[in-house]
Amino acid sequence: MNQEPKMREGIAQRFRGFLPVVIDVETAGFDPQRHALLEIAAIIIRMGPDGRLEPAAPIACHVIPFLGSELDPSALAFNKIDPDHPFREAISEWDALTRILAPIRKAVKSTGCTRAVLVGHNAHFDLAFLKAAVERTGFKRNPFHAFSVFDTVSLAALMFGQTVLARASQEAGLGWQTSEAHSAIYDAQQTARLFCTIINRWNELDPVRVWELNKGR
Repeated sequence: MNQEPKMREGIAQRFRGFLPVVIDVETAGFDPQRHALLEIAAIIIRMGPDGRLEPAAPIACHVIPFLGSELDPSALAFNKIDPDHPFREAISEWDALTRILAPIRKAVKSTGCTRAVLVGHNAHFDLAFLKAAVERTGFKRNPFHAFSVFDTVSLAALMFGQTVLARASQEAGLGWQTSEAHSAIYDAQQTARLFCTIINRWNELDPVRVWELNKGR
């Protein structure tokens, strides 16, 4: 039996037309207008036939600092990114946005959703850098909602009493590799797994409410 129509209907109705997409960025500071975007990773969230959420494979790239951007040494020391490293294979902001956002736009359409909603740990930080890059490059058709987010800081505080990604991941039984942390791919993967775990566990705790949501009531 083909489950694709049910999958499309479920994810679209479950989040009121929003398709959850995890975004994690690594940057050269805290100011999206001044500091360079250095790395970005995206993970589209999918819904299986049983209604459980699961992360898709990550889409990621390193980014060339935009012209005139600032690089805060303390930020580079924290995320251990060398912007001039020859093996980064970094691409321009425009090319990075194309690589990241084109598959998301396609997924929004194929799932019957109307917009993507950014899922992140301290999500407004990631959204601000994404929007700044879109504005700088004049990139059209950004699929993300302009200000709504799903923040795993709040969700993890509610479910596990933890707000730090590493501690929330450990509390959720997902493990944590400190040596891998602060790379966009790893942090996005952990955030995606945490988001799916929280939503799936909530579904198990309150099946009647979930049934009502999935029916669009």
